[in-house]
This record gives sequence, structure tokens and C-alpha cells, in this order.
Amino acid sequence: MLKHKRALGGALTLAVAMGVVGGVLPATATAVPAAESTAGESAHHADDARLRALLHRLTTVDGAPGALAEVRDRHRSKVLTSGVADVDSHAPVHRDSRFRIGSMTKTFTATMMLQLVGERRVDLDAPVERYLPGVVRGHGNDGRKITVRQILQHTSGLPDFLAYLKPQDVVQDPMAHHAPHDLVKLALAHPPTFKPGTDWKYSNTGYVLAGMIIEKVTGRSYDEELQRRIVRPLHLRGTSFPGDDPTIPGPHPRGYAQPGPDAPLLDITAINPTVGGTAGGIISSGTDINRFLSALLGGKLLPPAQLKAMMKTRPTGSSDGRAYGLGLESKPLPGGGLYWGHTGDFLGYETAAAATIDGRQATVMVNLGPGGSDAQSDDIQAAIETALSS
Repeated sequence: MLKHKRALGGALTLAVAMGVVGGVLPATATAVPAAESTAGESAHHADDARLRALLHRLTTVDGAPGALAEVRDRHRSKVLTSGVADVDSHAPVHRDSRFRIGSMTKTFTATMMLQLVGERRVDLDAPVERYLPGVVRGHGNDGRKITVRQILQHTSGLPDFLAYLKPQDVVQDPMAHHAPHDLVKLALAHPPTFKPGTDWKYSNTGYVLAGMIIEKVTGRSYDEELQRRIVRPLHLRGTSFPGDDPTIPGPHPRGYAQPGPDAPLLDITAINPTVGGTAGGIISSGTDINRFLSALLGGKLLPPAQLKAMMKTRPTGSSDGRAYGLGLESKPLPGGGLYWGHTGDFLGYETAAAATIDGRQATVMVNLGPGGSDAQSDDIQAAIETALSS
């Protein structure tokens, strides 16, 4: 079923059983120098070898057809790939591949909302009711008692619409349009999970509401604001919000799902991404995501006060020390310090991206979602930490 896969992953995944496609061929990881790379051989051979080994594990033991890692620091960048973009043609993963990035979308959405806060057009501690009058009502849910900050930090108590979306409806009509109001209505047919501000629970519903607020305040579509505020200023050539378009523009791997550990892969590349909307519908590339995170943490997208608010986290109860801010989460880095980022799963794809405040970024992407087990997500995180520790 469509569900939130992991508490901090912000997953949009589909566990379905339909149609069979070809199997996965083992593949070795290959390094491809990025266009921005400096001349000369990397001094981090051991770290590169560990990262290649993890990508190889993702595309063999874990079962993903293909994987890509884009890693950069202040001096160099590199792209590593493994496996195939298409299990039928065995085409390799293109170094500039675009993926559906799922809940990594939330970091973009929160950034735009905080830009509006900096412009004094939105108040973080104002009730959602101020911007969307009458929208959040029903079964104990009340937009007069939920703030903008709470929907961005998953402390609103709003039920997650993904918990109630019928998987058979998505399978039977993958091109169906899912209007934001309908997704919110689906969630609000159920009681809150807790009183606003008293606990933490991941809810995609809050980020659909955030997108609605952005559109209401600006008078423009979410896509127009994304292009105007982030994509064009940062020259993100592979980032888009496709609306109802089921295709992925530019080079991209096909997306696959695996309902169980021994189940055959099924191709779910083409789907109407409004099922994720402003909580999970963006398409992007490893290069673009790293550029975005670098600009965000470097203070190029938000004024200092709003960046500080974004990075003010609260514990989530995770045993690995993760904490959630406003569309951005932190996690301890092995060896000391923190890294900042988000993860995201969308039908056919899984992404994790993170950065450190000293200028290192890493994005790891695979074209399998959901996978047969959580091992894929664990190895993606291990790859991120290996890349940032190098």
C-alpha cells in the first residue's frame, strides 16, 4: 500500500503485486568524474572504495537495478554509479540522471515558506486558519489551533493522508489526479494523532497544506514559486515540479517496485505525481540537490533568522539521534558533528541527501522503491555517511 515507509524518511511508497518485468543483473560500481571536478586524482581512494562497495551492495544484495552517488566539497565533485537504468536494455545509469525525490521535496517546500516568513508575508506562529480559512476542520482537527511552524515540524497532530489512501485505487488508475484539497480531506476524516505541539509524528498532510499556503499567499502556483525562488537563482537544470505530467524529463532511470524480498520487479516509472504533491512530487538530480543544500546551509536562500528557525530541531524518538527542524533533519555523523538533510521515497525511487556546515554534500539515489527490505535504506544512509566522512 502507499505508506510512510520510515519514520524519518518521509516515504511515498507502494507495495503492490501486479505485472512482471525482467530480473536484475549484478553490476559493478563505476566512477564518473563530474563536470565540476578539479583535475587530478582524488586523494581519498579508501573512502571512494568504501562508497563504491556500498553502491555495488545496493545493486546486488539489496536488489536495486541502479544507484548513483554525487559527492562534493569545496574543492571537487564526483559522480559514482552502479548497475543499470533499465533492466530490459541494461543501459547504464546516466551521470546526470533525474529521479523522483519523494519527501526531499519537503526541504524545498519549507525553504519557500521560510522565505515568505522573511518577507513578513507568513508568520510561523500564526494559525493555519489565517491562511486557509475553514480548510482544516473535522473529527477534532482544527486549523485555528495548529500553527504554520507545527505543520512544518510534524508536531501538528494531523493524520497522514498516506495512511488512508487505498493502494488498489493507485494501482488501478496510476494516472489519476489527486487534488490537494482531496488529500487533506482524506486525512481529516480521521481524528488527530495528538494535541498540536505535544508530540512528533511524521505527516505528509502538513506539507500539502504548506503548499496550499504558499499558493494562497503568493497568488502563484507552487511550480512558479519553485522556479522563481530556487530553481532559476541556483541554475538547477534537472529540477521540476511536474504537476500531472507522468513523465520524467531528461535522462532518467526507469523506476521499479519490489513488493517482497523474492517478488519480481515491476516497472512503475509512469505515474501521476500529484499523489505526492508538495509533500513529495519534485523531480531532481544529485547535482541539483547538492547545489541546493550547499546554498541553503550557506545562507544563500534564507536570512539568518529563518535559517536558524529551520535548524532548530526537536527529538523524534529515533534511537540513532535524529532530530527534525522545519523540513530539515539532523543526525550525528560517525566521528563527531552533525549532518543535515532529508530522505525521500517515491514510487520507483529512493533518495537521501545530506550536507555539513563546512561545505560537504552527498546525494545517493536508487531506482527501486519500495525495496524488498529496509536493508536498502540502511545502505543508502551508510553511503551518505561514508561520503560525508571522507
